[in-house]
Order: sequence, then C-alpha cells, then structure tokens
Amino acid sequence: MEYKDYYKVLGITREALQDEIKKAYRKLARKYHPDTNKSPGAEDRFKGINEAHEVLKDPKKRAAYDELGANWQSGQEFRRPQNRERAFDFEGGGFSYGGSGEFSDFFETLFGQAAGGMGRGGSAPIRAKGSDQTTDIQINIEDAYHGTTQIITLRKTKRAPDGREVPEEHRLSVKIPKGIEQGHKIRLAGQGSPGIENGPAGDLFLKVEFRPHPFYRVEGKNLYLNFPVTPWEMVLGASLETPTPDGPVKLKIPPNSQQGQKLRLRGRGIPSKVKGDLYVILNVALPPATSDKEKAAYRQMADDLAFNPRKHLGL
Repeated sequence: MEYKDYYKVLGITREALQDEIKKAYRKLARKYHPDTNKSPGAEDRFKGINEAHEVLKDPKKRAAYDELGANWQSGQEFRRPQNRERAFDFEGGGFSYGGSGEFSDFFETLFGQAAGGMGRGGSAPIRAKGSDQTTDIQINIEDAYHGTTQIITLRKTKRAPDGREVPEEHRLSVKIPKGIEQGHKIRLAGQGSPGIENGPAGDLFLKVEFRPHPFYRVEGKNLYLNFPVTPWEMVLGASLETPTPDGPVKLKIPPNSQQGQKLRLRGRGIPSKVKGDLYVILNVALPPATSDKEKAAYRQMADDLAFNPRKHLGL
C-alpha cells in the first residue's frame, strides 16, 4: 500500500502552524472542489485534500500520524504498525463533499476503522507506546574496569498545543556498569519517544563506544598494547613493569624475544563476565647514536656480532 504524505498533499512542511494548514487547505479545496472543477481527477484530489486536512487540523490526530508513520521508508510498502490498539477518535468528520465520509485504505490501515462508525463518534482514542530510540555514548576504557556514572543531556521534542514540535532538554545520571563491552547497550526505560494518548513512552538505548586511547587498542574483550623494549632486554630477557587499565603489573620478557612477539596477560582485558586478555606486542626501540662514544659502541657491536638480517633473502 502506498504511503500518503499528508504534508505533501497540502503543500506544507512538517513544521507548519495550524494557521498555515488551514490556509493551505482552503486554497486547495476551492481549487479542486468538484462543484467548480470538472476536470478528470479533481474529485479524487479533493478527497485527498480533505483527508489530509482531517488529520493535520487536530494536534492529537497529527501527533498520531507523525508517530505511527515514523518508521516508513521511501520505496517500502506501507503496513500498519503492529501491536497498536485499534480505534482513534475522530470527532464529527467525514468529507465536506457529498457527505460520503470515505477515507482511503491508507487512512484506515493507519488509524483503524476510521471510515465506519468512527467518523460519527464511536470508539476510544488510540493508545500506543512511543517508539524506541538509540544513540551512542562514549566512555574511557578505564571506565569499563571500574564502572562510573555519566551525566547526559537528552534533547527531545514535544508537541505544543498548536501542533508544532518544540525542543526540550533534560539531564540524566547514567550508571556505566563494570565490565561493559564496546557495542553493548544500556537501556533507559521510558526515555524514548512519548506515547500516544497517554500511552507509555518508548525506551532509549545507549550504545557504548570507547574513546580512542593513547596506549590500548580494543578488539572485543581483548586489549592490545605496543610495548617498547631495548635490544638487550629482547636478547637477554628482563622483568619489566607494564601499564594496564587496572594499574601496572610485572611482565617477564623471555630471552631472545623477537620484534612483534605477543605476550599474553591472561584476564587483564575487559573484566566482563568472561574476562578478556591483554596482549603486549614487543617493539624494539633502538637507542640513538649522536656522540662519538655511542657511534663507537655500535661499530663494536657490528664487529663482534657479525649479524646479517638479510641472509634469508640470499644477500
């Protein structure tokens, strides 16, 4: 079923005031009224104009249309949202032309049995839960190790008495639990879109993202740290202090370690229900040689070791 954009039918924006809606309706109604316009399609166009006006002239009906049609995407077939209580109270209604009271299939699909008894005042208003919303929240990696609390500002809109949507802000304290992983969501019940006709509000989901860290790279529950070591620490072995988000620990460098070698610190990753690991990647840091003494030390090393790192290349 084709979606009907009532704002487009009346040639107005979604932010239009009630006076603008009324003015646009009167102009189009005069132009396409079948009593004066005998061109093909004028009557259908007139009915569409009346239907759009019937919905947008009343702030409650307009809010219901905006909410129930929020999930429609261009190019998709429109279907009435599920789990909605049927019925919407249309006071007095029907079309002004011919008294037929006919509404389109789209109208009935969206609002329920509106074209039958409802136009003459029958059923209770629609009561529906508001839609859920998702937004990102950034935390430090260390926050996942200890837990924290963040203050967030929610910027939402509310429907004014004249039907316009106006901005509204309020602050919330959000608890970030220890062990939360990147990509996990925190649910804030009732902080999503407002419900219709006193229906419950939807929920707000905060998707957790880690801020970039100068030391660590995150993959799932695991962390990776590029760790600089000297050539003699790599060759001779060493016991060194290495940072972790939970504080420094001792790391044993095995003798004759290689560039890029990974050493695992078990359970030092994200402390979720199943703890991750911290992988320390060894990177050789060459000391500079700027003085004559330092350069002489390198020359002595070249003579003593006779090491050819390109031997495997046949050179």
